[in-house]
Amino acid sequence: MAEVLDCRGMRCPQPVLKTAVKIQTVPAGSTLEIMADCTEFPHQIKEWCDQTGRVLVNLVDNGTYHTATIRS
Repeated sequence: MAEVLDCRGMRCPQPVLKTAVKIQTVPAGSTLEIMADCTEFPHQIKEWCDQTGRVLVNLVDNGTYHTATIRS
């Protein structure tokens, strides 16, 4: 079961910064699901995953917010 981090209402780069902290507590091989409504979030989370070597499993546009799933 994925852990969930709700960052809706936060302005970028806060969702990515919160993700960087939270991912440290997620067991290896598990996933973290991040919800964010900042318009820059999709670009920033992809860039962060590229820079840190994390795997972006999925990125979904839910209309009013995005959901990113990252493997720990």
